[in-house]
Amino acid sequence: MDRNDYYGAESASLNLTQFFNKFRPDQKAPENLGRDRDWNIDLIPKFMMANGEIVRFLTHTDVTRYLEFKQIAGSYVYSAKRVSKVPANTSEALSSPLMGIFEKRRMKNFLIWVEAYKENDPSTHQGVNINTQTMTEVYKKFGLAEGTQEFIGHAMALHLDDDYLKKPARDTVERVRLYAASVLRYGKSPYIYPLYGLGDLPQAFARLSAVYGGTYMLDKDVKELVYNESGEVIGVKAGDEVVHAKMVICDPSYAPSKVKNVGSVVRAICLLTHPIPSTNDSDSCQIVIPQSQVGRKHDIYIACVSDAHMVCPKGHYLAIVSTIVETQDPAKEIDEGLKLLGPVQDMFVHVSPLEEPIKNGTKDKVYISRSYDATSHFETVCEDVHDIWRRITGEALVLKKRENEENVNAA
Repeated sequence: MDRNDYYGAESASLNLTQFFNKFRPDQKAPENLGRDRDWNIDLIPKFMMANGEIVRFLTHTDVTRYLEFKQIAGSYVYSAKRVSKVPANTSEALSSPLMGIFEKRRMKNFLIWVEAYKENDPSTHQGVNINTQTMTEVYKKFGLAEGTQEFIGHAMALHLDDDYLKKPARDTVERVRLYAASVLRYGKSPYIYPLYGLGDLPQAFARLSAVYGGTYMLDKDVKELVYNESGEVIGVKAGDEVVHAKMVICDPSYAPSKVKNVGSVVRAICLLTHPIPSTNDSDSCQIVIPQSQVGRKHDIYIACVSDAHMVCPKGHYLAIVSTIVETQDPAKEIDEGLKLLGPVQDMFVHVSPLEEPIKNGTKDKVYISRSYDATSHFETVCEDVHDIWRRITGEALVLKKRENEENVNAA
C-alpha cells in the first residue's frame, strides 16, 4: 500500500512531469529536456554491489526475471584534490596515481593478503588475527599511509566514518574482499544498476507478488494505523475503509509518533549535458569524497547515470550529490561535490530527515524501517532488511541457494 500514485515511495524513479510536480509544482519542465517518458529520475540513487547482499535478495526471490541490469562504468575517490579510480586489484594498485611507487607495493601486499586470507589456514594470516586486532593495527602492519587507509576504508569498504579503525579488522577485510569480488564479476567497477531506474525494483516485486496472490495498492489515502484495546495493530485506515492485517511493515512516514530523528540528509539532483570530468568520459560512476579530504565528519557521495541506463534522453546525465547534514546551511555542505560535476544545467536540492524506530515493534506488531541514508550503495539498506526480519521472526535471515536460482547479468 502506497500513498503515492507511483511505485517506490521515497526511492521512486519519476518521469519529468512527476519530478517537476514534486520539486517545482508551479513550473513546467522546459521543452529542451525532451520527452516526458524518456526520464526516470531516481529520488535516492543507490548502486548495487555485483556480489553484494542486494543481488542475493533479488536472485533468491527470482524477481530478476522482471529486471535488466547494466554495469556502472567506474568507481572513483577524491583524494589530494583530484578524482582517481579506486584500485580494485593488484595490477590497478600498481598503476594508480593515488600512491607513490613504494606505497603501491605496500597496497599490493595488503590486497594479496586480503584475497589469500583463509580462516582455517594460519599460513595465510601473516600473524594477524582479524577477530581481535583492529584495522588500525592491520594498516600499521602493512605500513599503509593515511591517504591509502582512507580510500580502502571509505571507497572500498564503504565505511560511513572512521569508527571502524578501532574495531576488529574482520568486517573491513570482508568488505574489501566483497568489493574486489564484485569488480572481478564484470570488470571495470563493482556496481550494477537496473535499467529504467530504481523504481523498477518495487514494480518487479509487485509483479512477482501478484503471481503469489499479493495485492499492490497505489494512490491510497493512508490516514492512520488502527490498533486493538491491547495496543496491537490490526490494520491501516485508508480513506473510509480499514485494511486489516496481523502486522504492518512501513517506512517512518507512516508512523511518525513511533520514530525518532537522528539527523538529516541533503541531496542535490543535478541535470548535466556532459559526463563528470576526470572520469574517463564514463556514462556512469560513483565518486566518494572522504570526510577528511574536505574537513567534514561525513563523506560526500556522488552517483551518476545516463541514457545508457534508460533514465534520461541521449546527451543527458543525472548526477546526485549527497551527504549527512552537519551545519545550519545544508546546501553549502555539498559544494565540494558540486564542484566536481562541471557545468550544471539544472539543480534540485532537498533535505530529508533521517529517522529510525524508537521500539523494535514486537509488542504492537508495527515494524518500521530506517530512512535511506546518504550512501550511494545498497549495503546499509540490506542491513536494515536483515534487522527487520530478525525483529519479526526472532531469527537471522538466511538465504539458501535454490536449485533454479539465476544469476544477475549486467551488460
